[in-house]
Amino acid sequence: MPHDVTLISTIAVGFGLALLLGFVAARLRLPPLVGYLLAGIVIGPGTPGFVADLQLASQLAEIGVMLLMFGVGLHFSVADLMAVRRVAIPGAIVQIAVAVAMGAALAHGWGWGAGGALVFGLCLSVASTVVLLKALEARGLLETGNGRIAVGWLVVEDLVMVLVLVLLPVFAGLLQPGGNRPAAAALWPTVAWTLAKVTAFIVTMLVAGRRVFPRVLWWVASTGSRELFTLCVVAAAVGVAFGAAKLFDVSFALGAFFAGMMMRESEFSHRAADESLPLRDAFAVLFFVSVGMLFDPAVLWQSPGKLAATVAIILVGKTLAAMALVLLLRYPLNTAITVGASLAQIGEFSFILAGLGVALHLLPKEGQDLILAAALLSIALNAAVFAATGPVLAWAQAHSALARRLAQRDDPLAQLPANVDLSRVPDLVVLVGHGAVGRQISEQLHAARVPCIVADDHRQTIEALRREHVHAVAGDLMDPATLIQAHIAKAAVLLVTVPDSLLIRHLTGIARELNPEVRVLAHAPSDEEARLLRQELGIEVCQPEQALARGMGEQAIAWLRPPGAAPH
Repeated sequence: MPHDVTLISTIAVGFGLALLLGFVAARLRLPPLVGYLLAGIVIGPGTPGFVADLQLASQLAEIGVMLLMFGVGLHFSVADLMAVRRVAIPGAIVQIAVAVAMGAALAHGWGWGAGGALVFGLCLSVASTVVLLKALEARGLLETGNGRIAVGWLVVEDLVMVLVLVLLPVFAGLLQPGGNRPAAAALWPTVAWTLAKVTAFIVTMLVAGRRVFPRVLWWVASTGSRELFTLCVVAAAVGVAFGAAKLFDVSFALGAFFAGMMMRESEFSHRAADESLPLRDAFAVLFFVSVGMLFDPAVLWQSPGKLAATVAIILVGKTLAAMALVLLLRYPLNTAITVGASLAQIGEFSFILAGLGVALHLLPKEGQDLILAAALLSIALNAAVFAATGPVLAWAQAHSALARRLAQRDDPLAQLPANVDLSRVPDLVVLVGHGAVGRQISEQLHAARVPCIVADDHRQTIEALRREHVHAVAGDLMDPATLIQAHIAKAAVLLVTVPDSLLIRHLTGIARELNPEVRVLAHAPSDEEARLLRQELGIEVCQPEQALARGMGEQAIAWLRPPGAAPH
């Protein structure tokens, strides 16, 4: 039996305490991440008792960062980012600049140097994608238009921070107080070479990775071995991250993120996400535990004013700035509130940036402690911020004429063009949702020359449809105004392609109130929900499994018994 069990003790105590405190946090209706961070604080050097090996925990945390960013890449493709680019890219960049300015001004007022102020502001500017994804999933918002915008916004933030991680060491000499500042003639070639390596990595992944990863997954899946498939997914995530760092000098995070994005191009992407989820979750726990180990609790009573100001920037300053930007880009008030709530926290990239800032002698240790404490508080309060979005929106609309105007969406995409006359159109179909299923239905209706109006909460989808001269309106699908603008009162059929029972019930109620004769056909998420929808609403429900079975059966019969052939 070996005597050195430092690794085992670190993992065992870290996991055990994270489980206990994560369970307590969940029972208190807080994100389990709060419990994981507290577990790290308990076993860290800042508190008495058992102290885990910080160096080992840091290496385990690096693997956690890789798998975290790999999971983010699996859930968000280049196409998704491009679909929300008009709001996510300018909004995220401007919001980062505003948050950096607020954080840097605050740090400058405390007497910190330019480098420390900049790093502090950057740490406050980027929210946690992990926290956001879990919050959106818990509220059923991940696949909505507002959810896509929020995730796209944070992905842009992550990409900007990845670039910062690459460039910050290059500019560290300029930002260090009293350091040996390199001459510009020597600095800019280094910057150009760094950017060239990052660009080379991205191009390699977009060109070669998009072709290689799907084929590799196909070859491994063809063996029928589940463990080989899981090993392939994990090896790709960690291997690409390590190779990117060694060959292109880019961060582990960027390498793993692009590995996930490229693997998403495969038809096995959902299976890859499912198979790697347990390992990703386990190392994510170790990542947050290791972050907690770096925290010195003394900052809570030594610098309460600084901590309060830091939390205020995260919860109030960033939120209001993001809301203002979304409204300026002509999105409705509910979208602005959702995005604002999404950004009211900081997480994994803030921890990574703070650690790098301390290592480069730019950020004082107090700054890292403030960031960790503010992250702990903002993550704990984020659930309450999200829960307050509905009441805040209702209160604002009840007490403010401006809020009512902002919620009414003067967006021209929320209404059909004035030259569209549907007063004499028979057999009109209103199609709710234009995803993979809705797109195929729309094409079938168009081929059969059946008049159709598409309603979707994804603004860019509506823009693309209108360029193709398809009648379509954008809006919140839970808002009756969206169905009204889609002329549900004149429709013969309502097709709901979004597999959401709550939405189906809501839309059916609105449609029948405005048009009692309308027929409803919906996409049910499961067999049990299909039965309940038929029983409670009396509507027609389509289930993917039944449709697939019927189509395969009809194809087999057509092969064996062509039309006109006599039965055996």
